Amino acid sequence: MKIVAFFHLKEVRWSLPDSALARWRERFPGLEVESVEDGSRLGSAVADAEVFVGWRLPPEHFAGARRLRWIHSASAGVEDCLYPELTASTVTLTNSTGLHATCIPEHVLGQMLVLARNFHEAQRRQERAEWNRFAVIAYGSGVRELNGSALAILGAGPIGANLARMAAALGMRVRVLRRDARRAVPGAEAVCGPESLRELLGWADFVVLAVPLTADTRHLIGADELRCMRSDAFLINIARGEVVDETALVNCLRAGGLAGAALDVFQQEPLPSEHPFWGLPNLVLTPHISGYTSTYFDRMLAIFEDNLGRYVEGRPLRNVVDKQLGYARNSD
Repeated sequence: MKIVAFFHLKEVRWSLPDSALARWRERFPGLEVESVEDGSRLGSAVADAEVFVGWRLPPEHFAGARRLRWIHSASAGVEDCLYPELTASTVTLTNSTGLHATCIPEHVLGQMLVLARNFHEAQRRQERAEWNRFAVIAYGSGVRELNGSALAILGAGPIGANLARMAAALGMRVRVLRRDARRAVPGAEAVCGPESLRELLGWADFVVLAVPLTADTRHLIGADELRCMRSDAFLINIARGEVVDETALVNCLRAGGLAGAALDVFQQEPLPSEHPFWGLPNLVLTPHISGYTSTYFDRMLAIFEDNLGRYVEGRPLRNVVDKQLGYARNSD
């Protein structure tokens, strides 16, 4: 059995460590592993591969991979993997759901604290060596506490579920939106179905987007949804940029329709220097880092290696993506 590993995506370049190669070869005798470092060699490498692990196998190479049976995505989001040829095939797609269950909720908590305590305004004044405590206190909707605040989480996968638990421990009132509202979420006082979206938006002090990008969630938050939110509320997006209508959000923030927002993901990445997001003082931006941690690749490889053992032994794989829904069912 041959595995091809290829971890190049935009500015991210990563190589399969020798320790992983040695461990897999010892655990799975007869296994052939090819770690591709030069993208021009990927097509020939996967031509006779049974398994591919990496960010994404481009469709032009998928067509030539006649022996391919299983693809594992190094990411939880797989929208870029679901091109028509793969979706229509019998090739199994798994993802790395669960990898971000700690780092992204912690990132969100950090962003909520920045927005609630007006750290972003304090930072701007620090850069000008300007002491003005009252200006910082009064900025936006004022300095606030997370304790007692209303948090709406859209999405109940490992990220949303763990955020609900963490936020509840801080005294926040948490409600979660998920496809099946009959399934409880620990820490949440209520679970709502998609039909309750606008009511939930109007209830919340903080709205966090933690949904996968699918046909149903693309532009889930548009001008109408933003109008449902209170002018003293905050929006945080750690899902995918396309979940939000960016033009509508720019207009809303400029008009004071929200107290502020924090974005880690964007429709176009890297975010162009001329994008209006850069000039909005009530917007906190991070360059798609919420999912990263110093142990990211070790954890991802652990998920893959566990699945590799299952694959070799003929047992069911973890994190199998429903190619019609666009995510792993166990993360719903």
